[in-house]
Amino acid sequence: MSATSLSAARRRRDLAELAGGTTVDLLVVGLGVTGAGVALDAASRGLSVAAVDAADLAFGTSRWSSKLVHGGLRYLAGGHIGLAYESATERDVLLRRTAPHLVSALPFVLPLTPFVPAPKAWLTRAGFAAGDALRIAAGTPRAALPRSRRISAVEVRRLAPAVRRSGLRGGLMQWDGQLVDDARLVVALARTAAGFGARIVTHCAVEDLHGRGAAVRDTLTGERHELRARAVVNATGVWAGELDPTVRLRPSRGTHLVLRAAALGHPTAALTVPVPGESNRFVFALPQAGGLVYAGITDEPVDGPVSDVPQPSPAEVGFLLDVFATALEAPLTEADVVGTFAGLRPLLAGRADSTADLSRHHAVRTSASGVTTVVGGKLTTYRRMAADAVDAAVSYAGLSAGPCRTARLPLVGAAPAARLARLSAPARLIARYGAEAPAVHALGTTDPALREPVAPGVEVTGAELLFAVRHEGAVTEDDLLDRRTRLGLVPADRERAVPAARAALADV
Repeated sequence: MSATSLSAARRRRDLAELAGGTTVDLLVVGLGVTGAGVALDAASRGLSVAAVDAADLAFGTSRWSSKLVHGGLRYLAGGHIGLAYESATERDVLLRRTAPHLVSALPFVLPLTPFVPAPKAWLTRAGFAAGDALRIAAGTPRAALPRSRRISAVEVRRLAPAVRRSGLRGGLMQWDGQLVDDARLVVALARTAAGFGARIVTHCAVEDLHGRGAAVRDTLTGERHELRARAVVNATGVWAGELDPTVRLRPSRGTHLVLRAAALGHPTAALTVPVPGESNRFVFALPQAGGLVYAGITDEPVDGPVSDVPQPSPAEVGFLLDVFATALEAPLTEADVVGTFAGLRPLLAGRADSTADLSRHHAVRTSASGVTTVVGGKLTTYRRMAADAVDAAVSYAGLSAGPCRTARLPLVGAAPAARLARLSAPARLIARYGAEAPAVHALGTTDPALREPVAPGVEVTGAELLFAVRHEGAVTEDDLLDRRTRLGLVPADRERAVPAARAALADV
């Protein structure tokens, strides 16, 4: 087993050491993208680290994103120049340094239909040009992300075949970054942190948190333990206020529809559609591996208790279908929707009437009890959030730590494109596992059945499930089906794959 491998046995060993009295420099609560980023940042600086989560890696908001690593164009349009530049810079870090195996360039096409008048088209084109300037300022070459341009109606239809023909004046195209899977990014972060010695313990709920540790409950066994630490970071996202009552959040829900790619003519570019009556709001249909398209996103305020798995409302589904209908030859219907998912953004409460207008800046605060909480922000800038949180916790606790290293620290599986192209493994596995793809594929050497799909109509193989159990910390069926693979996004596919998940767990 490699130093980066996570397994049920390693989880038990790490938790036993922590429960036995080991005091770590930093305890991280929450293993979404920010918490996993904090664990990696701190461990790579030489600190001893423990990171716990009540559920699993990427259980919360981090698995419900649009799977984009974007350059902050929307923030630029809103006048948030610093936030836009930070986003473009962090996109470059992921795209070219730390996770080139998980992030790729994706073209976005905005069709110039009769619903997009000339003035709006001009403004959008100017915005895309500003995005090009951001890319240049961030140091991202055109070879990695091409410049924006106007394209013909023929090219629009080639890239997005379902676009309406009548009145089509061509289109505007820009490029941005796309993750093969947001949950895979979190897994890579956690495993890379483990390689630096971090103890990663999932299914371990915090029942009481303070500046010197936490009282936790192992949700798999019911056992309770006291964990000790010199500094503590609360990175629980929309649940941060439950551990630190001084934090005021105003969550918003972002909903996506899951469609078969055939419903949109198998697009090879993301479809961008302006929301009628809104000056700076769009919805997107994002092509995915496996013959799917994710169509979103909404921005609805959420009041009351935060649910573990947010549910899209019928109104949001209807809104998305209506907006996409303005750009399509044949409107989508609810029959085309094979799944839905929604995530909650941990937005800082502010004075804006709409959650769409609330800042996406992050904040780091240390309470009187000594708990450092990091909230706000977005997936693309997780690394900056993590660095700020570690800086604050280290300073408050008076710890000795080196400088942040994560801007140039490749994640597990990362490799240059030329090296990935030479790997002996299926292209689909290389896109999801990078340099580890041959190891996944090799699990089928002695048992060829592991190279077969786990269920009709899906691409996930038994080898992927087994690799997730042996090396990626999956300990339950839900871990396998809903996070390590994303079969859960299509309920019918998930149901067919349950026997294979049980078989993989039984193997160990």
